[in-house]
Amino acid sequence: MPQPLKPHALRAGDAVRVLSLASPVNADRVASGCEELRRLGYVPKLDEKSVLASDGFFAGSTKERLGAMLGALAEPETRAIFCSRGGYGSNYLLDDFRPAPEAPKIFVGFSDLTSLQIFVWMKFRWVTFYGPMVAAGLDCGAGGAHGYDRESLVRALTETKKGWSLDLKGESICVGEGSGVVLGGCLTIMEATLGTPWELETDGSILLLEDRGMKPYQVDRSLMHLKQAGKFRGVVGIVLGDFPECEAADGGEPVKEIARRILAPLGIPVVWGAPIGHTARPMLTVPLGVRARLSAVGTGCLDILEPAVIA
Repeated sequence: MPQPLKPHALRAGDAVRVLSLASPVNADRVASGCEELRRLGYVPKLDEKSVLASDGFFAGSTKERLGAMLGALAEPETRAIFCSRGGYGSNYLLDDFRPAPEAPKIFVGFSDLTSLQIFVWMKFRWVTFYGPMVAAGLDCGAGGAHGYDRESLVRALTETKKGWSLDLKGESICVGEGSGVVLGGCLTIMEATLGTPWELETDGSILLLEDRGMKPYQVDRSLMHLKQAGKFRGVVGIVLGDFPECEAADGGEPVKEIARRILAPLGIPVVWGAPIGHTARPMLTVPLGVRARLSAVGTGCLDILEPAVIA
């Protein structure tokens, strides 16, 4: 794969921009998440009118949200962008998204923000971060239920010299080892890129796939769609989330067994149940666009083989 373009690392005291790029967000949760950013040593910057805007499904019009994103990338006084929450609507920004491609910033989000993360990878090869958002993870604090894993977040955003290891705290359902570039995100959002000009190229990747609130047959359908579309061809390993609220109401086939049934024939390492994206456990932060090695043994380990940021 082409060389990734990495953002500059965060330093103590750096200002970070908070944006709402998808659905409307709760003001109290934003306040709690901003307080957590301060505890981490950063200075959150936000325009409350913009961040707390509401326009139907969306946190403001497409023009307003796109303008906020492009403005945040261009402003010299902030070093990173933390999204407030997901929901729906990031895909509306893509048709007219025209940033300066050589100047990425740290961009942290998950869920619906997968749209933007895949887009900037496919168009510009920007490294981004699949991790906690201000009102979806940071607001619940470090180490707590529905919170975030502090060590993996800080390491991802500040380490400029070497890689590190992530205990995936899952279950290896297909044992093995593979090395490649970490890509992916929310299952249904990644699936929605199929047929677009920014459809994710997965050959040579370790693929992250997670989601919430899907019926088991819907997970089955999405995985089969990706398989039939060739998106598992050339993939060297897969890390699955724990898919909360996806249990079979009638005692039918669990999602874990659906994943095993569809993915085991690929003959690649697969780890089930990592606390990534939608999870009730402290959420890991995983850089997207960097080289890593997946070891599917026991609880699973993802060795990040290079820094995700530069000095």
